[in-house]
Amino acid sequence: MKLKINELKPNQDNPRIIKDFKFKKLVQSIKEFPEMLELRPIVVDEDMTILGGNMRYRACIEAGVKEIPVKVAKNLSEDQKKEFIVKDNLSFGEWDWDMLGNSFDFEMLDDWALELPSSMFKEDIDYSILDEEDFEDELDGMEGSVRRALQIPFEAEDYDEAKELYRFWTERKAYVGGMIKEYLKTEKDKL
Repeated sequence: MKLKINELKPNQDNPRIIKDFKFKKLVQSIKEFPEMLELRPIVVDEDMTILGGNMRYRACIEAGVKEIPVKVAKNLSEDQKKEFIVKDNLSFGEWDWDMLGNSFDFEMLDDWALELPSSMFKEDIDYSILDEEDFEDELDGMEGSVRRALQIPFEAEDYDEAKELYRFWTERKAYVGGMIKEYLKTEKDKL
């Protein structure tokens, strides 16, 4: 069902907000892909108070949308409405960064307001091997093997030290992936 946007009531008790550039990205995404609103309508109660989609509603106003798809959630208690408001905004799960990195365009992900770790950007890739005179020999030496990468999460306080250790070992031509794998195997064997 579609309603005029002025028929909806923003929820004054909505605990989730989107600010600044992320809000601008949301507005832009609605302008560029309005069909998304049909696929994910605003959820309202019988009184037309928004339970799910307060920020999309505000972004629609900013984008100049006049009518908006809604789904009416009927017969919810006040406690159920509060529960829905919170649960609708929870982010369960984690991103599979390897899949995102191999299957999606970084610029598009950024345009869609997905917060990407800086390690996923191309400027962090070491292209120095391309300058070596024996590049063809290097490629031949790989013989069908393919280098792949895993994203390893670090706590914020450990990140700088981990990055420095990685640089230390790669400058010495060490195979850091093999070092990590051997350590993990040793630790697994202790279990």
